Amino acid sequence: MSEFEGRAAIVTGGARGIGRAMVKELAGRGAKVAFNYTRSREQADALVEEIKSAGGQALAFQADVTDTAAAENMVKAVKTEFGSVDYLVNNAGITRDKLIMMMSEEDWDAVIDTNLKGLFNVTKPAVSIMVRQRRGAVLNISSVSGVVGMAGQTNYSASKAGVIGFTKALAKEIAKRNVTVNALALGLIETEMTAALAEEYRQRMIEQIPLGRYGTAEEAARIAVFLLSDDARYITGQVIQADGGLAM
Repeated sequence: MSEFEGRAAIVTGGARGIGRAMVKELAGRGAKVAFNYTRSREQADALVEEIKSAGGQALAFQADVTDTAAAENMVKAVKTEFGSVDYLVNNAGITRDKLIMMMSEEDWDAVIDTNLKGLFNVTKPAVSIMVRQRRGAVLNISSVSGVVGMAGQTNYSASKAGVIGFTKALAKEIAKRNVTVNALALGLIETEMTAALAEEYRQRMIEQIPLGRYGTAEEAARIAVFLLSDDARYITGQVIQADGGLAM
């Protein structure tokens, strides 16, 4: 039996892309998985149906992580429905890429609110449950942009660097309660968003990646699940880079 069997996971931003792959990977290993989405209702419903058809359990919530009450209510509902919250993957995030001279206050606020405040909004109630259970694992999805900085991404880089600081501080706070907290700093991953990039730009980026390709959402999901697993119980407060060597 898989160690994930019967345990409950929350994945934010789980209807599409990397989040979707993580939901499917966890469900495939027997976890009961809840995820939120903001606009992708059809994709969310299809994902829930796919998991249920395979014999799994899944819940989808239309909830904005920037809304403190909505985030808290989602976590409470998962605890009520599934009986526990054992894993949390903070994956929800947006970009509003522009040079800072062209960046509006709204561009800045939207990215910080989603990527950083949203992280706080979901983590606080989830960790409160884990601490009482004296067991849990939190994985925060960061980016190489938060490690080395990327031109045109001052808002995104700042938010993802904030995710790393948040991870390290929280790991120290709750380690004695047997709850681990780590960050996964991803490089360029094949998603709908990266697929829409101009081919010339895609090629230019690939040339900067030592492994010579973009990563896949499935690869990111398998790394994420390892960091949540019992095999990683002695790892906490760490930032694992999965970027093909882009930021080494």
